[in-house]
Amino acid sequence: MSDSILLSINEGVATITLNRPKSLNSFNVDMHQQLQQAMASVKADPSVRCVLITGSGRGFCAGQDLGDRNFDDGQQAPDLGVTLNTYYNPLIKSLRDLPMPIICAVNGVAAGAGANIALACDIVIAAHSASFIQAFCRLGLIPDAGGTWVLPRLVGLAKAKGLALLGDKLSATQAEKMGLIWDVKADDELMPHCLKLAQHLATQPTHGLGLIKQSLNASFSNDLDTQLDLESQLQRKAGQSEDYQIGVQAFMNKQTPAYTGR
Repeated sequence: MSDSILLSINEGVATITLNRPKSLNSFNVDMHQQLQQAMASVKADPSVRCVLITGSGRGFCAGQDLGDRNFDDGQQAPDLGVTLNTYYNPLIKSLRDLPMPIICAVNGVAAGAGANIALACDIVIAAHSASFIQAFCRLGLIPDAGGTWVLPRLVGLAKAKGLALLGDKLSATQAEKMGLIWDVKADDELMPHCLKLAQHLATQPTHGLGLIKQSLNASFSNDLDTQLDLESQLQRKAGQSEDYQIGVQAFMNKQTPAYTGR
């Protein structure tokens, strides 16, 4: 990997680190491309059963690196839709559709698209000093990278509008109390805790966890009858998995299951 993205895979856990600390890990084209490569490597590696995403330095991600865009006087404004369709939207879809748990360890400020990339992960845990900022309104933009989709679903429409229209900084503790994230840890406990959690999830029935992600994500757009039908379809797949057989046998024999992820 380029040094703007660090990827390590160990004991079933793929750790992806955003690594442009001097710019608070804000995204330029190179970083986008390197992250796409990292995600492709994760998908292609059958040993990976959990992903852990974090940032280096004092920030998680400040969103888009505005210095990476040419916006000189007299020149045509950049087409931000192209940027979204080329980089951010495929990333959000990839995080959502990856058939395994994704933990995000938010080690510092998560602003703009950086905040919404974090919120696209399955379990978000923040350091006590971390913060979340929907900074788009300060530039006359809308929350992108899935922000307009995920915010009202996590915190409700009223709070989503407040976050998006005001762009106020939200502390990690406030984010947890609001239901925006899962948990808050002391700064020095964040990575050890998240790594231990990722290692645990990497030993669990990965196929089933992927189906859980799929069913919960689909529930936002399905009515009850459609969701019940989906549960039947996915439970059929789960019941045919190797992990289900292992789990039942271990339960009957009062043993600890050794799941394969299949």
